[in-house]
Amino acid sequence: LCRQVLWGRDPQLLQAWKEGRTGYPWIDAVMRQLHTIGWMHHLARHCVACFLTRGDLWQHWEEGAKVFEYYLVDADWALNVANWYWLSASAFFDHYERVYSPINFGKKYDPEGRFVRHYVPELRDMPARYVYEPWKAPLSIQQMAKCVVGVDYPAPIVDHNKAKEANMKKMKDVFDGVVPLGPPGAGVKAVDHAPKAPYQRGTNPDPTRPHSSSSSSRTSKPKTRAKRQGPVQSSPWASASPSAKDGYGRPGTYGKP
Repeated sequence: LCRQVLWGRDPQLLQAWKEGRTGYPWIDAVMRQLHTIGWMHHLARHCVACFLTRGDLWQHWEEGAKVFEYYLVDADWALNVANWYWLSASAFFDHYERVYSPINFGKKYDPEGRFVRHYVPELRDMPARYVYEPWKAPLSIQQMAKCVVGVDYPAPIVDHNKAKEANMKKMKDVFDGVVPLGPPGAGVKAVDHAPKAPYQRGTNPDPTRPHSSSSSSRTSKPKTRAKRQGPVQSSPWASASPSAKDGYGRPGTYGKP
């Protein structure tokens, strides 16, 4: 189901994303909200998932799914995994070039940065002009706001524009069928994504073995279904309690990330 993507698993990048220390206020505010109340708006989930995977950090979606599974109060195993498939463009989603901006998305809907100021108190006094990009503020303004980038609040963990450009090239290789075999320079292989001819009923899927049901061996005698003997047995679930019917639990959990 999943496309073959050689994602990274950098503990430092993953920990910074998880704890809301990426240096991108919008991303950090959303992740800190997750830790605080166990919930995020669905578009905020899209933003941080895209940022972790194909957008900026190029980290494995499974690591992000573990964090969501553990902290979200509305976590659902199947929906969680499927959404990470989608946001990482590992499955279901083809427009990998559509990347959420860790700057402009929050700025569009909250230009004053009230959400950021609430969950990232280091930026509480930062002027609205710089609240989503504090590294662009002159040092004098950072000092007035009591938030010097690199001291009171981390510098951006990656350059978004450069990371996005590099990641789009990687995704293009994946969609073109060129899958890395290992680290850079280790070689690549072309993956055959050509559609296979569908199996048709009556054909022999294995030409090395004789067809066991050729037309010459078939009989024209119509088949008859044996009549049921004795009374019909009712299902053992017919009188079961609701808890017995639903006692399977969730499909599984990842455990604490």
